[in-house]
Amino acid sequence: MEGIPIVGSLDFATLLFMAFVAFFIGLVFYLQKESRREGFPMETDETGRLENSTGPSTPKPKPYHLQDGRTVYKPDGVRDPDYSDKMERLAPWAGAPSKPVGDPMTAQVGPGSFAVREDEPDRDHNGNPKIVPMRTLPDFSVAKQDLDPRGVDVVGADGDVAGTISDIWVDQAEALVRYYEVELADGGRKVLLPFAFANVNKGKKRVEVDSIMASHFADVPAHASGSQVTRLEEDKISGYYAGGTLYADKKRLEPWI
Repeated sequence: MEGIPIVGSLDFATLLFMAFVAFFIGLVFYLQKESRREGFPMETDETGRLENSTGPSTPKPKPYHLQDGRTVYKPDGVRDPDYSDKMERLAPWAGAPSKPVGDPMTAQVGPGSFAVREDEPDRDHNGNPKIVPMRTLPDFSVAKQDLDPRGVDVVGADGDVAGTISDIWVDQAEALVRYYEVELADGGRKVLLPFAFANVNKGKKRVEVDSIMASHFADVPAHASGSQVTRLEEDKISGYYAGGTLYADKKRLEPWI
């Protein structure tokens, strides 16, 4: 059945198709614009200059009302920290790789980078910090069939003892282990070890860490409070261990072939 012309050869089916194409093109532009609201790099890769924040491709600040009563705006116009002094570009063109300057374990770039999140703890629906040490939760305990790691040694990738587990930090909203608290053997400072980077060896009764050496535990980013950890601190800590998977041993930088 042929379409009924509206004007000349333009019929209803053609109008629907044109409307769909126009809508789809508009949707693509809208989604691309909204993707720049948070987390989108706004700096030019080669020079580091900020893009035009008032251009048509940049969204206007939008208010977000948080559970604690605060209101934040995204984009917020706050520029990320400058790490140009911590890494060196290997080539001048866009997308070229960079290498850390100085100690790669503390440069906080590459695999050791982190997201600049709020320096506030993640909270549950009641407004309480989600991740806290088990010593503050009398109703939490380690399952009887599992090894309680508290008091056992923490061994780095080099086989040396870095310290002992002094407590377990759990996500009380999810009932999951998130961190082990490690009391260092060389001074008593306590640092957090992400659960994902720890292997509890029941046979040897120790916790093994493959990503960093025992000596690297001394430089694990600190958490300010002994009873809670902020989102920013979490990212810094996890980024440090992640960076160690490449930088903790010079042999890891070499090709595998």
